[in-house]
Amino acid sequence: MIRADHPVLRMGEAIFAQQPFRLLKGCLSAYIAYPVAERREKRVIRPKLNELRRHYKLPFEKRLSIAREKLYQTLVFAGQSVPYYRDLFTATRFDPEKARSDPGWLAELPYLTKDIIREQGERLLSRPLAEVRHHACKTGGSTGVSCVIYYDQEAADHSAAVTLYARERIGKKKYKPELHCACRFPDPIPPQWPSREDWHCLAMNRSNIFFDRIDDIGLETMWRTLKRRRPYLVHEHPSTIYALACYIERQYGAGKAFEVFESSGELLQPYMREKITRVLCCRIVDRYGLAELGVMAYELNGEQGGLQVLESEAWPEDRRTSDGGDELVLTGFRNRLMPLIRLATGDKAKVQQTENAFVLTEVVGRIHDVVPINGIPHPTHHIMDILDHRVGGIQEFQIDLRVSPPVLRIVPEPQADPANITARLESYWPGAFTIEYAGHDALVRVGHRAKFRHVVAA
Repeated sequence: MIRADHPVLRMGEAIFAQQPFRLLKGCLSAYIAYPVAERREKRVIRPKLNELRRHYKLPFEKRLSIAREKLYQTLVFAGQSVPYYRDLFTATRFDPEKARSDPGWLAELPYLTKDIIREQGERLLSRPLAEVRHHACKTGGSTGVSCVIYYDQEAADHSAAVTLYARERIGKKKYKPELHCACRFPDPIPPQWPSREDWHCLAMNRSNIFFDRIDDIGLETMWRTLKRRRPYLVHEHPSTIYALACYIERQYGAGKAFEVFESSGELLQPYMREKITRVLCCRIVDRYGLAELGVMAYELNGEQGGLQVLESEAWPEDRRTSDGGDELVLTGFRNRLMPLIRLATGDKAKVQQTENAFVLTEVVGRIHDVVPINGIPHPTHHIMDILDHRVGGIQEFQIDLRVSPPVLRIVPEPQADPANITARLESYWPGAFTIEYAGHDALVRVGHRAKFRHVVAA
């Protein structure tokens, strides 16, 4: 093994960015590495991808009938196998058979919120975690205080297949390289190559840009890496790529380093789309996903087709909120370990049924902020990654920028040692924050709807 920053690896990266080596690597990934990895990891993804291909070739009327049947089967399963829903259906006298022909009968059930998920805990599971292969996924907290969602392996494989299918629809075949912007952890020693992540990237035909700052230094490093690797698709938060576009316009006027930008994780504003398209000379595809269910809507037919709900994966609704808006509500079909019925997502959107699909309109989603740490701007999703994957023991956090230095309020896990958390934080960001430990009730709510935000600036 060698260090991940070894010059030989940089040389190999430059070679495989050129044809015909670029195509050879892509074919190796798509037709050899991916099938091998799928088999070794005991996953079943490609058959589910084929299922999605067949499903979306059907007329919408037929797809709608299939979605209603999946909704019915999900309700029956939850009512029989999940303690929370078994009690809820009994208390409300809810009959899943009614929703089989008319999903409007879902209105007899209350909405599922993150507060209920945290409160009910294991009562939302159909089986004990010890009995089934599962994956824990912590929600980001941008639309409410975080909670943990458990996926069974079948649901995780379906989620992977959905991503492959959606990208395939916009021209991103498996042999075309993709790039993901990821958090650079402040580890003192570079990792060894090859790691498990390196093998994963080979199977996915993916590379990572690791960054921890979005000032001019960080953005220039990102741009040079993009120019060197020239991926077909880049996946990242729109605020980060918008910051890159602003920097490129200021420094170079315009530039091209990739074909498609896949936006996710937060709201893609029209002004962001316009500048990114114009300055970075790329096509933009928006998607909507959430930790609780995975990718749920995608611009399968480009911007003109809108955010099409993937009705193969969930049944969409909207509900009127107290401020006169509409909140997106989803019932997932795939996760039998932890079914989520009428999940109130916290994101504003209206569900419109067209001739060919359900489409999300008037979308107002989550927002990620920028936090200055010792004078250097950091995106909040980078801070989340550090706290989750390097510090640990943190249930929720909030940064109050109204004072100097900023206050970092932490809700620790019950078993966590605050002294250990403080020591880790100081090793990563010395003197950057005043650290306070508190309960969820001490977190500041902002706006007239008293929404939770990770950053409080005013």
